[in-house]
Amino acid sequence: MKLKSIRLTLGPLPNNVYLLGDEDTGDAVVIDPSFESLKVLAKVEHLGWTLRQVWLTHGHFDHIAGAAEVSAAFDPPLPIGLHPGDLGWYERAGGAGAFGLSIAQPPAPTIVFEAGMAMGLCEGASPVVTIRHAPGHSDGHVMFYCQDLGVLFCGDVIFRGGIGRTDLDGGEMVTLLKSIREEVFSLPDETRLLPGHGPESTVGYERAHNPFL
Repeated sequence: MKLKSIRLTLGPLPNNVYLLGDEDTGDAVVIDPSFESLKVLAKVEHLGWTLRQVWLTHGHFDHIAGAAEVSAAFDPPLPIGLHPGDLGWYERAGGAGAFGLSIAQPPAPTIVFEAGMAMGLCEGASPVVTIRHAPGHSDGHVMFYCQDLGVLFCGDVIFRGGIGRTDLDGGEMVTLLKSIREEVFSLPDETRLLPGHGPESTVGYERAHNPFL
């Protein structure tokens, strides 16, 4: 197995969309497909990979905007994974209407994420990430820790020098800070943090410099 992660920054917000693939088999997943999902599909084709699943850190619209299009590009449609704590957001198109936007409503998730779950790139494959439940930005927010690459796909939990907003439904500052201390800062300092927006960071940098922590 030869794992590789690739970041594409897409959409109006802008969002970091990640591909995680095995260069030996070509199996891959997309994490948080946002707007401009055709660019994701084109990148996958260029790499010679095949998408097998869609993994969502949480259900806010900018992280699920491309899930319907990406899933439907395959026959059968790709399975979509989400924590049940974010189904409320997901089932109302991630709240896009409240921001004056519209996205295609994705199909119902078929993979139920839970804390501690080990996930492979496709059904029956060896695990490549462990799921860490990190509420506070939203109830069902999860992160994907890939020990082999030394990376944490952390969504909107923590950013370089910042943290996720807590003023939306399911957001709560004390809960978010607890999630960061227990689920992010418990990892090695050299772990790369790959957030949903902005530049990457490391656990060690944020432990030393993040003003919120």
